[in-house]
Amino acid sequence: MIARKPLKAVSEKPKKCAVRTCRAPFIPKQSFEKWCSPDCAVLIIKAAEANKRLAFEQRERREIKVRKEKLKGRGDYAKTAQDAFNAYIRARDAGQPCISCGTTADVQYCAGHYRTVGACPELRYEPLNVHRQCNKNCNLEKSGNIVEYRIRLVRKIGAEALAWLEGPHEPKKYTIEDLQQIAALYRLKLRELKKQQEASHV
Repeated sequence: MIARKPLKAVSEKPKKCAVRTCRAPFIPKQSFEKWCSPDCAVLIIKAAEANKRLAFEQRERREIKVRKEKLKGRGDYAKTAQDAFNAYIRARDAGQPCISCGTTADVQYCAGHYRTVGACPELRYEPLNVHRQCNKNCNLEKSGNIVEYRIRLVRKIGAEALAWLEGPHEPKKYTIEDLQQIAALYRLKLRELKKQQEASHV
């Protein structure tokens, strides 16, 4: 009977175990080996499976997002743009009194339009037309409290800007692309504003 020679390791040069909490040196028996022991091999296999699951879940979320985007109508994009715009206005005017009644009370505030969306949709996303307003009293119960709004608005933006707001404006039909760009613009403006506010408090 011919005696078999013992198998030699692929390399006599030691490698470090791929498990970060281990990193023990070892001599691999096969070129693909990255572990120093069966326990470490199990950890590496589990980590690889977890990465595969994560990649699958991320891909699935992207696909769901794409499907949802395809189902969205123009109204959904308009709401998204309005939400981004309103968030910017609330941050811009944070700490300021209500544009209509001047209150600084601890109440809920909103982004209140001077010229309403229904009456002048072309100014829906115009920052000069929208300011911090107490939600319940002025915005809801007094339908914007426009007379008082105008008095304080002219002090805030000046007579020339107010005259422009109150003047005629070309009708605007927002496309889905327009609304996406508006949402992106005011998200960017909000991020920049927050950075400026944080820097001023350092």
